[in-house]
Amino acid sequence: MTSLDWSERAQGYVDSDAHREGADLDLLVAWAAGAGTALDVATGGGHVAHRLRAAGVEVVTCDPAPGMRPDVICRAESLPFADGAFDVVACRTAAHHFTDPGAAVREMARVSSDRVLIVDTVFMGEAIEEAEALRDPSHVRNYTEAEWRGFLDETGLSVVEVELLSHSFDFAAWLERTGCEGEEAVRVETLLGDRVADGQLTLDKLAIKAVKGA
Repeated sequence: MTSLDWSERAQGYVDSDAHREGADLDLLVAWAAGAGTALDVATGGGHVAHRLRAAGVEVVTCDPAPGMRPDVICRAESLPFADGAFDVVACRTAAHHFTDPGAAVREMARVSSDRVLIVDTVFMGEAIEEAEALRDPSHVRNYTEAEWRGFLDETGLSVVEVELLSHSFDFAAWLERTGCEGEEAVRVETLLGDRVADGQLTLDKLAIKAVKGA
């Protein structure tokens, strides 16, 4: 998916029930406590930035899609900020789109002076991966906890907290947001199996807090 495509869908991500709420969002805010500055990487609908600003944190947002209206337009794999420029660097529900997650984590670690906070859908099997890619061709891959620990360990960051969370949201809206319909939508629902029930889709998310110098 191009940046233009993301830009055209920007409002859908602002309004998305799957993005604007959730225990993982609350957890990120709690883990950022005490920070003065933060970078919200791949901000999308801006939900992390909104919540952190409400908590008194000075936030800069970045995203490769101009339509998401970030403060800085850039890819996660190439952040145009100085080393240690932010107390906290956060990235929520975006890393499964990154072409090089290892490079993105290295960049996030580089521009953080204290903490890197990551939340993303966790790997739940190849059927789920097929469903995600069919629904949204920009999906690259979900990763296991072990893979995430590997990305973070390579940067010298220390993982200090990990939580696995279940997140439920409207299935039809999830499909509509990327224009998935017809036979493809039927196939996606089949692949997801019992994760779809009563019009709700439930996916598992991994939340990780990693720090420098621990």
